[in-house]
Amino acid sequence: MGEERVRLPETKEESQQFLKYLLRDVRAIEKMLAEDWFEVGNIRIGAEQELCLIDKNAKPAPIAMELLEEINNKSFTTELARFNLEANLKPLLFKEKCLSEMETNILEKVEQAREAIKKFDGDIGLAGVLPTIRKSDLDIGNLTPLPRYRALCDAINKLRGDEYDLRIQGPDELLMRFDTPLLEACNTGFQVHLQVNPDEFVNKYNLAQAITGPVLASAVNSPLLFGKRLWSETRIALFHQSVDTRQVGDHLRDSSPRVTFGNNWLQDSILEIYKEDIARYRVILSSDISEDVEKLLAEGTPPELHALQIHNGTVYRWNRPCYGISDGKPHLRIENRVFPSGPTVTDEVANAAFWLGLLNGMDEEYPDIRKVLDFDSAKMNFIAASKMGLDTKFMWANDKRYTAVDLICKELLPLAREGLKNAGVDSGDIKSYLDIIEERTEFGQTGSYWAIKSYNSLTKTVTREQALTAVTNAMIKNQKKGEPAHKWGLAKLDDMEMWQPSTLLVEEFMTTDLFTVQKDDIIELVANLIDWRRIRYVPVEDDSKHLVGLISMRMVFREYNSIIHDNGKASSSVDEVMIRNPITIHPEASILEAIEIMDQQQIGCLPVVKNNRLVGIITEQNYMTITKRLLRMLDKKNSIDS
Repeated sequence: MGEERVRLPETKEESQQFLKYLLRDVRAIEKMLAEDWFEVGNIRIGAEQELCLIDKNAKPAPIAMELLEEINNKSFTTELARFNLEANLKPLLFKEKCLSEMETNILEKVEQAREAIKKFDGDIGLAGVLPTIRKSDLDIGNLTPLPRYRALCDAINKLRGDEYDLRIQGPDELLMRFDTPLLEACNTGFQVHLQVNPDEFVNKYNLAQAITGPVLASAVNSPLLFGKRLWSETRIALFHQSVDTRQVGDHLRDSSPRVTFGNNWLQDSILEIYKEDIARYRVILSSDISEDVEKLLAEGTPPELHALQIHNGTVYRWNRPCYGISDGKPHLRIENRVFPSGPTVTDEVANAAFWLGLLNGMDEEYPDIRKVLDFDSAKMNFIAASKMGLDTKFMWANDKRYTAVDLICKELLPLAREGLKNAGVDSGDIKSYLDIIEERTEFGQTGSYWAIKSYNSLTKTVTREQALTAVTNAMIKNQKKGEPAHKWGLAKLDDMEMWQPSTLLVEEFMTTDLFTVQKDDIIELVANLIDWRRIRYVPVEDDSKHLVGLISMRMVFREYNSIIHDNGKASSSVDEVMIRNPITIHPEASILEAIEIMDQQQIGCLPVVKNNRLVGIITEQNYMTITKRLLRMLDKKNSIDS
């Protein structure tokens, strides 16, 4: 949705007028299709590279507007959040050394951004979801300050309300509430475009749908969000939920989310998609449309179709149909939106090569995929691959079942090689990039697998926040080296050298796996929790998760000691013993503030509260872990200096 002049419709009449423009654009593209206006023969490929901007401590850096000014290149543009940018790549003819040329072009853009961000003491990362992103980074203050982004957020809020419940379940479960659609900004992707002749669009689009699951299975790179291990490609679930404008009802009425795989195979024309999207999804944005489409058509000039472009930008199909104009000639494209950013540029181009080769090589094997593969199977393959990556089992053509490794290596890679060969792509490029897919698949090390293995190994000895920092730093180091991800060694403790505790927020390292009691519970329960879970503090909360008190191991000992030594009677309930209205801290406060409060008040525990609800606790043990790491870093620095 790159149109700068979009806004939220202010009146019913404004929405109606925009809808008239939209329907006019559909009639225009229908006329151009019927009269063969579209370019054929010159097949081009293109890409959009989204970038994560990070500061010196590997956290998101909200400096997009300043960085754009420093880069001063029109091929770079903004994204939803101020800690992301996008680089648009020059389209290339789909032949010869187009793939290696694409890699060179992306590397030049990444390096240009990386050089410019040095002025801000930052760096560039390629990740589907940056491991170190925090909930506090999604504050509306980090929305890119352009009218179209504010209009989009306002439109989504208007349809679904001001609160968003996010729930994603993987090895861990994430259940959180947000008050802004900026949640979508966690995602960064690598979008690949293929120009398609109009008479081939239906078949190519259906093939793109069919292969979405398998190509994603080997490309997954987003397993971590807020320190939780979720899907292999968490972007899919996150994007789906972050802009889902549907509301829960009492009856089983079908309703499609705005982030969609689709509902059926395409039958006759690209127009089916545009018409379905107008029928299913309300117009949520408007614009001042000055283009006289009918006049342009009468003059033989292809129109830009601004209304159609705007509406198409508010419906997020994973395989999106696109209309454009090149050298005065209209064309059609398929945009693949499933690939994450990273792990390296080489990996990204290998993913693109696999997808492009399949789209150009499956026609002979599957002249009509609709006859041999059920659409629901293709859709379920996509969801399964998002969750499981290379551990997915696929339902494929003619009801055959494959593991991801067998389907990719035995069935699809040969077709992709043949497809690239038929397009006239250089044989060296074909071998170089598709060998990466084959080796990555056989070795089983996707970007997601590497991140999870590294994270699991690190969290055995360091805090969650430190592990996320190490994974992010190691990822960026490896990206600069350029070797594909299946050759990476796991992240190590040494990859945390830039980690600094003074920059951390409480939410980044507080304990969130809490064991709590209520004020009517018996003291014996508290004593057992302390013993079983090896903890020293137990928060007291009510049924609504509101913090009402705190009870410590020392307080429990005191109660039982009164029985042994004073022949007294211990209190029977938590309510009689607990500290009422304990001192608390907000999750977005700094660590230094938390340390100062605990030191001044001579307390060993700080409950962390947001919106009057308990979300975590900070204890001396958290600081011991940080201190241990700092002393190791200091010792290492002294050894180097000496």
